[in-house]
Amino acid sequence: MTSSHSKQSATSRRSFLRYASLAAAGNAAGLRPFGMLNALASTAAPADYRALVCVFLYGGNDANNTVIPFDTKGYANYSSLRGPLALDQGTLLTLPGLQNYALHPSLPEIQKLVNSGEAAIVANVGTLLQPTTRANYLAGKVTNPSNLFSHPDQQEEWQNVSPSGSTATGWAGRIADTLGSSHNSGASIPMVTSVAGDTLFCNGAGTTPVAVSPGNLTGASCSEGAFCATRSAAAQSLVTFNSGLSLVQADNGITANAYKYAKALADATASASPLKTVFPTANGLAAQLQQIAQLIAVRSALGVDRQIYFCGIGNFDTHSTQLTMQATLLGQISAAIGAFYQATQELGVSNQVTTFTMSDFARTMQPNSNGGSDHGWGSHHFVVGGSVLGNAMYGTYPMLAFGGPDDSGSNGRWIPSTASVQYASTLAQWFGVNASQLATVFPTLGGFGTNTKLDFLG
Repeated sequence: MTSSHSKQSATSRRSFLRYASLAAAGNAAGLRPFGMLNALASTAAPADYRALVCVFLYGGNDANNTVIPFDTKGYANYSSLRGPLALDQGTLLTLPGLQNYALHPSLPEIQKLVNSGEAAIVANVGTLLQPTTRANYLAGKVTNPSNLFSHPDQQEEWQNVSPSGSTATGWAGRIADTLGSSHNSGASIPMVTSVAGDTLFCNGAGTTPVAVSPGNLTGASCSEGAFCATRSAAAQSLVTFNSGLSLVQADNGITANAYKYAKALADATASASPLKTVFPTANGLAAQLQQIAQLIAVRSALGVDRQIYFCGIGNFDTHSTQLTMQATLLGQISAAIGAFYQATQELGVSNQVTTFTMSDFARTMQPNSNGGSDHGWGSHHFVVGGSVLGNAMYGTYPMLAFGGPDDSGSNGRWIPSTASVQYASTLAQWFGVNASQLATVFPTLGGFGTNTKLDFLG
């Protein structure tokens, strides 16, 4: 093992996201897509600007084939346990700074970032409410998050770092609630933005996110030519009428905000020019990250000094044909994150933007009979950015042994050695959440005593 260094209902928030992303067709008139942005816009931005970018790997990425033991003994053990899912050692991407480990062959851009010190690996992270061992897990002596190994529950518990997925807020939304009075004064858009639809991660108790469609500010279009402006004005005037019905009025307010944010985004990007960084085509995650880079480029015009973004890619639920499916998905992730980091360098904010991965869970070390693997628990994640203390692994890599000290059962479903709330807390503290605010943003963090911050960010 290696170790180292004003309130709205949930319904209103979800409705807002839908309208922000799919606003009425009329509001498309006169708005440009995000292809026109100015890399020079960063020059007038606040010096203390910071952004967090979450990349969610939907379906449960197989971490066992993402970060692999590379020393002779470790690889032989890995290969024996993985059977038909074992990757050939000669194809693995080496990490000179972490000589006992290597990466999946589809991760060359991530390999480069790790080796150059701009990315780190955080090992064996998962949903926990308190430190957990095999013995106390099997004896039922610990409280576990609800519905372990369930996709929807674990996706939500990663996003809200709470005992269950039933809360109405996510940890990004709670950060926005907490920091809203001290940051983004006069901002024209919310602190949190999703480019992957409505997610629990983004929802706050007193704040709402905005959602946009990659390449399209409004998610709608107008084909009526000269009549578009008139139709847009008419549609916007309708939401100002007082119907006397509370639900209708609430919905009108949500739609009015969607128009307002669409206009703010359009105004900020109207006279900008493209980024020079070339993003991969036919890559949905790359399109999302390009959208985020373009929004970061106009942060000064939007009046923001703190932003949190959410994007995602799937499907990693590889119960069958895992080798080909995962190779394709990891290749898309590597190319997209590599381009995005290059874009932050172009914008001069590589030290101010931190990108990190999350996923439902990992997968079992033991393969199934369909050329795949089943739902696991602890997983390995990447953190990328100029402030990352990279070329290192943080946390503790599990002992790869069926029924061993890190196995929750007998098929290699690793008990996390680092909790997702500790991982999230580390990112939040870098972002600006102080010690007195941690309990508000992360109610379960107290279960880990003083271990509230890992060392992967400078």
